[in-house]
Amino acid sequence: MTREPGVTYESAGVDIDASDLLLKSIAPAIARTQSDRVLRGVGHFGGFYRIGPAGENLTLVASIDGVGTKLKIASLANQHSGIGHDIVNHCVNDILACGAKPICFLDYFATGRLNVDVAEAVIGGIAEACQRQSISLLGGETAEMPGLYQGDDYDVAGVVLGLVDQDRIVDGTSIRPGDVVVGLPSTGFHTNGYSLIRAVLGLNEDERSARAALSRALPWDPTRTVADALLEPHQSYSDAVAEGLEIGGVIGMAHITGGGIAGNLSRIVPEGLIAEVDTGSWEVPRLMTYIAELGHVAIEECYRVFNMGVGFILVSRPDEASELLEAIEGSRLIGKVQPSSDQDRVRLS
Repeated sequence: MTREPGVTYESAGVDIDASDLLLKSIAPAIARTQSDRVLRGVGHFGGFYRIGPAGENLTLVASIDGVGTKLKIASLANQHSGIGHDIVNHCVNDILACGAKPICFLDYFATGRLNVDVAEAVIGGIAEACQRQSISLLGGETAEMPGLYQGDDYDVAGVVLGLVDQDRIVDGTSIRPGDVVVGLPSTGFHTNGYSLIRAVLGLNEDERSARAALSRALPWDPTRTVADALLEPHQSYSDAVAEGLEIGGVIGMAHITGGGIAGNLSRIVPEGLIAEVDTGSWEVPRLMTYIAELGHVAIEECYRVFNMGVGFILVSRPDEASELLEAIEGSRLIGKVQPSSDQDRVRLS
């Protein structure tokens, strides 16, 4: 019997390879705009700008991001308050991966027709997430653009600024053989992979069917709906990272977003090394295996698109690993760094 091919991210409308190609093609133009105060160039989880007079080595770290098509599910389910947490925590996690302390945030909310209740829920969530992490919300922009956005459809983006001493930037350059990989659990899909999820669940069909699909109870937890599970907010790793940096020995960090574990961890592993990750060292969340089974999504595609239960990674010296694992709730040892002549910087096994 010939099995029908499974759904892929590309068939759902998202081409990861095209995104990678775009970054490579625009990198030279970006580089031409940068002064000698810009450190590291592009490609890491945040951009670095040494601000000088405030401290000889004090460096500004910035990151910008959006929530993606998770917004479509929020609109269908009419559940918007978690979206504010999504955008703040996603942006904050990116600069945490650089060793920076977030200090301020800006948001952008765009819609075809301004629904005040929806906007208040989203921006209120942004303010709450900022307050929880002692981040100043400096302001933002609300844009109503009928014709560009349809009806109550909206988009949200955020910019986070943080500070780190130039000498304390964490970028993985000192990773060496024998270092260990520590995984921190995710709270769900976070803010990535929702185009694939929507295709699997049939949420791109008529609105009535989509709402019905989202309102169904989870097969393994009748107290929660599919929408509740899919809209679980993006986890913030502020406390875990602060704990890890205080303990010491953390020489690399990766926020696991689009591209999965391999696509993000590879950004900090130096040439000549490979991070061997044992995918059997943690339990993949039931929600993720459910989506994979329902859509016949290949396991390789799942690990390329979803975080698969690991939302953030610390690379540590082996001597500090046991203290990290004891101090950070839910953390576990998931791999080790080895010498390698392979072009790949991460291997999942």
